[in-house]
Amino acid sequence: MPDSNFVDYIRIFCRSGKGGAGSAHLHRAKYIPKGGPDGGDGGRGGHIFIEANRNLWTLIHLRFKKHINAGNGQPGSSAMKTGADGGDIIIEVPPGTIVKDEETNEVLAEVTQHGEKKILLPGGRGGLGNTHFKSPTNQTPRYAQPGEEGREAFMYFELKVLADIGLVGFPNAGKSTLLSVLSAAKPKIADYAFTTLEPSVGIVSYRDDRSFVVADIPGIIEGASEGKGLGLRFLRHIERNAALLFLVPADSHDINQEYRILLRELEKYNPELLDKKRVLAVTKSDLLDEELMLEIVPDLPDIPRIFISSVAQYNLEKLKDLLWSQLTLTE
Repeated sequence: MPDSNFVDYIRIFCRSGKGGAGSAHLHRAKYIPKGGPDGGDGGRGGHIFIEANRNLWTLIHLRFKKHINAGNGQPGSSAMKTGADGGDIIIEVPPGTIVKDEETNEVLAEVTQHGEKKILLPGGRGGLGNTHFKSPTNQTPRYAQPGEEGREAFMYFELKVLADIGLVGFPNAGKSTLLSVLSAAKPKIADYAFTTLEPSVGIVSYRDDRSFVVADIPGIIEGASEGKGLGLRFLRHIERNAALLFLVPADSHDINQEYRILLRELEKYNPELLDKKRVLAVTKSDLLDEELMLEIVPDLPDIPRIFISSVAQYNLEKLKDLLWSQLTLTE
């Protein structure tokens, strides 16, 4: 998806700054021809930080930043003056971003709250000036310590969207329509599969000025955990959801079977997803009358469930109540 504004995966080469060298200067003055050592320490190299910024939604601003280098520390000088520290680099990212070392796959940092700041690569320490090496047996050391090298690594920046509720369903299950009705989000909606090509997030207003966040994830198909369709790329975005809302349309051939397939794909991708609270919403229920709903209920999975219709605004307030109850259970 080269034209998409949603970027959730970036590879960047980062290098922290080298420490400045210590000075080996010897004090000289008109009436002090043989002064002692007065070399100052070198400044430290610049650090590279990651900081969460809630005003960012994707990693697109980093798309063309292939290399990020912090500044080097300056060398020490005479009169025991310490060199200036190298300039730090702060990489701003959306909350929910993880940074991994490409070589080891080790998680270097993770930020989830606005303003949270963590160091990715520390700068090299500045070298010690010759004043540190003076001793009774070496009154005028003519050497100093070099600065420490900075650190470097290729890193993966990976975004996992933060939301309270994640919408899970096959393509064309009505996820985008529901999100547009419940919140002010304006996802693309059309009557064909894979209308949603990137996650959409909406804030749902609830009673007493409360609210919760819902994320619409691109539709999952059978085999998504093995890389089929679009599901694999976006399944990680529901890893941080407090609860999952499964959407299955009322005109589905077998509602329970469709739910089981979705559940199985989540389990294959990450078994821990099954520990989350789950709710089933049977969408497009304006196609059903009350008698048909009663016939369907015994065949539904044994989890909280509700019949809804986004178009007809049917049971949407009850859906909010049900979702809120699940969120409060997870606290």
